[in-house]
Amino acid sequence: MGLFDALFRSSEVLGIAEETLEFAIESSEAAHPDEYMGFLRGTEARELGLEQSGLVITDVLVVPGTESNSVSATVRTSQIPNDVKALGSVHSHPNGVLRPSGADLETFGRGSVHVIIGAPYRRSDWKAFDSQGRPTTLNVIDVELPDNDEFFDFTQADIDEDLS
Repeated sequence: MGLFDALFRSSEVLGIAEETLEFAIESSEAAHPDEYMGFLRGTEARELGLEQSGLVITDVLVVPGTESNSVSATVRTSQIPNDVKALGSVHSHPNGVLRPSGADLETFGRGSVHVIIGAPYRRSDWKAFDSQGRPTTLNVIDVELPDNDEFFDFTQADIDEDLS
Protein backbone atom coordinates (compact mmCIF):
# COMPACT_ATOMS: atom_id res chain seq x y z
CA MET A 1 0.00 0.00 0.00
CA GLY A 2 1.51 3.34 -1.04
CA LEU A 3 1.67 6.47 1.07
CA PHE A 4 -1.22 8.13 -0.71
CA ASP A 5 -3.32 4.96 -0.67
CA ALA A 6 -2.99 4.92 3.10
CA LEU A 7 -3.41 8.67 3.41
CA PHE A 8 -6.59 8.99 1.41
CA ARG A 9 -9.29 6.45 1.97
CA SER A 10 -12.58 6.20 0.22
CA SER A 11 -15.69 6.51 2.36
CA GLU A 12 -18.80 8.53 1.81
CA VAL A 13 -18.17 12.18 2.60
CA LEU A 14 -21.40 13.67 3.88
CA GLY A 15 -20.14 17.25 3.96
CA ILE A 16 -17.90 19.75 5.69
CA ALA A 17 -18.45 21.15 9.17
CA GLU A 18 -19.43 24.83 9.14
CA GLU A 19 -16.59 25.72 11.54
CA THR A 20 -14.06 23.88 9.38
CA LEU A 21 -15.13 25.72 6.23
CA GLU A 22 -14.95 29.04 8.09
CA PHE A 23 -11.45 28.17 9.32
CA ALA A 24 -10.29 27.33 5.78
CA ILE A 25 -11.73 30.57 4.36
CA GLU A 26 -10.12 32.65 7.13
CA SER A 27 -6.79 30.85 6.69
CA SER A 28 -6.91 31.43 2.93
CA GLU A 29 -7.52 35.13 3.46
CA ALA A 30 -4.68 35.32 6.04
CA ALA A 31 -2.26 33.71 3.55
CA HIS A 32 -3.18 36.17 0.76
CA PRO A 33 -1.47 37.05 -1.58
CA ASP A 34 0.08 33.58 -1.28
CA GLU A 35 -1.83 30.35 -1.79
CA TYR A 36 -3.04 28.41 1.23
CA MET A 37 -2.93 24.61 1.20
CA GLY A 38 -4.05 21.89 3.56
CA PHE A 39 -5.44 18.38 3.69
CA LEU A 40 -8.98 17.59 4.76
CA ARG A 41 -9.59 15.10 7.54
CA GLY A 42 -12.84 13.63 8.67
CA THR A 43 -14.71 12.33 11.66
CA GLU A 44 -17.30 9.58 11.61
CA ALA A 45 -20.74 11.21 11.46
CA ARG A 46 -22.03 9.14 14.36
CA GLU A 47 -19.25 10.55 16.59
CA LEU A 48 -20.72 13.99 15.84
CA GLY A 49 -24.23 12.95 16.84
CA LEU A 50 -25.56 12.46 13.30
CA GLU A 51 -27.90 9.57 12.60
CA GLN A 52 -26.11 8.35 9.48
CA SER A 53 -22.86 6.68 8.55
CA GLY A 54 -20.15 8.41 6.60
CA LEU A 55 -17.58 11.08 7.24
CA VAL A 56 -17.84 14.79 7.95
CA ILE A 57 -14.82 16.95 7.15
CA THR A 58 -13.84 18.40 10.52
CA ASP A 59 -10.15 19.28 10.26
CA VAL A 60 -7.63 20.94 8.00
CA LEU A 61 -4.10 19.59 8.31
CA VAL A 62 -1.37 21.99 7.21
CA VAL A 63 1.80 20.08 6.39
CA PRO A 64 5.07 21.48 7.77
CA GLY A 65 7.38 22.74 5.06
CA THR A 66 4.59 23.69 2.65
CA GLU A 67 5.92 26.42 0.39
CA SER A 68 3.53 28.85 -1.23
CA ASN A 69 3.51 31.90 -3.42
CA SER A 70 0.83 33.78 -5.34
CA VAL A 71 0.40 31.04 -7.97
CA SER A 72 1.15 27.76 -6.22
CA ALA A 73 1.58 25.84 -3.01
CA THR A 74 3.98 22.91 -2.85
CA VAL A 75 3.79 20.22 -0.19
CA ARG A 76 6.78 18.12 0.77
CA THR A 77 5.19 14.69 0.52
CA SER A 78 7.76 13.28 2.96
CA GLN A 79 6.21 15.50 5.65
CA ILE A 80 2.67 14.15 5.22
CA PRO A 81 1.72 11.96 8.19
CA ASN A 82 0.22 8.56 7.53
CA ASP A 83 -3.29 9.65 8.48
CA VAL A 84 -6.01 7.27 7.36
CA LYS A 85 -8.75 9.88 7.82
CA ALA A 86 -7.46 12.31 5.17
CA LEU A 87 -10.16 12.81 2.55
CA GLY A 88 -8.76 15.32 0.08
CA SER A 89 -7.36 18.82 -0.06
CA VAL A 90 -8.19 22.48 0.34
CA HIS A 91 -6.29 25.35 -1.20
CA SER A 92 -6.81 28.92 -2.22
CA HIS A 93 -6.61 30.76 -5.50
CA PRO A 94 -5.61 34.35 -4.67
CA ASN A 95 -6.69 35.34 -8.20
CA GLY A 96 -10.27 34.35 -7.31
CA VAL A 97 -10.64 31.71 -10.05
CA LEU A 98 -12.77 28.88 -8.67
CA ARG A 99 -11.75 26.08 -10.99
CA PRO A 100 -8.79 23.70 -10.85
CA SER A 101 -5.59 24.37 -12.74
CA GLY A 102 -3.62 21.65 -14.50
CA ALA A 103 -1.34 21.37 -11.46
CA ASP A 104 -4.40 21.05 -9.22
CA LEU A 105 -5.73 18.18 -11.31
CA GLU A 106 -2.45 16.30 -10.86
CA THR A 107 -2.97 16.30 -7.09
CA PHE A 108 -6.73 15.70 -7.13
CA GLY A 109 -6.32 11.95 -7.63
CA ARG A 110 -5.20 11.81 -4.00
CA GLY A 111 -8.52 11.92 -2.20
CA SER A 112 -12.20 12.17 -3.03
CA VAL A 113 -13.01 15.84 -2.40
CA HIS A 114 -11.03 18.98 -3.11
CA VAL A 115 -12.01 22.50 -2.13
CA ILE A 116 -10.81 25.67 -3.84
CA ILE A 117 -11.32 28.97 -2.03
CA GLY A 118 -10.90 32.22 -3.96
CA ALA A 119 -10.39 35.88 -3.21
CA PRO A 120 -12.09 37.95 -1.86
CA TYR A 121 -12.72 35.07 0.58
CA ARG A 122 -16.38 35.60 1.32
CA ARG A 123 -18.54 32.72 2.55
CA SER A 124 -19.67 32.08 -1.04
CA ASP A 125 -16.17 32.12 -2.59
CA TRP A 126 -15.48 28.39 -2.67
CA LYS A 127 -16.27 25.30 -4.72
CA ALA A 128 -15.76 21.57 -4.27
CA PHE A 129 -14.45 19.17 -6.90
CA ASP A 130 -14.14 15.42 -7.21
CA SER A 131 -10.90 13.57 -7.93
CA GLN A 132 -11.36 14.18 -11.67
CA GLY A 133 -11.73 17.94 -11.21
CA ARG A 134 -15.49 17.94 -11.84
CA PRO A 135 -17.60 20.30 -9.70
CA THR A 136 -19.38 18.42 -6.96
CA THR A 137 -21.77 19.22 -4.13
CA LEU A 138 -20.30 19.44 -0.66
CA ASN A 139 -22.91 20.05 2.02
CA VAL A 140 -22.08 22.43 4.84
CA ILE A 141 -23.14 20.78 8.08
CA ASP A 142 -23.69 22.61 11.34
CA VAL A 143 -22.31 20.19 13.92
CA GLU A 144 -20.62 20.58 17.27
CA LEU A 145 -16.97 19.70 16.69
CA PRO A 146 -15.22 17.45 19.19
CA ASP A 147 -13.20 19.32 21.80
CA ASN A 148 -9.56 18.75 20.94
CA ASP A 149 -8.28 20.18 24.22
CA GLU A 150 -7.31 16.71 25.39
CA PHE A 151 -4.62 16.69 22.68
CA PHE A 152 -2.80 19.39 24.65
CA ASP A 153 -3.91 18.15 28.06
CA PHE A 154 -0.65 16.78 29.42
CA THR A 155 1.67 17.54 32.30
CA GLN A 156 5.43 17.51 32.79
CA ALA A 157 4.98 14.11 34.49
CA ASP A 158 3.38 12.77 31.28
CA ILE A 159 6.34 14.05 29.26
CA ASP A 160 8.86 12.55 31.70
CA GLU A 161 7.02 9.21 31.54
CA ASP A 162 7.13 9.21 27.74
CA LEU A 163 10.86 9.96 27.76
CA SER A 164 11.73 7.15 30.17
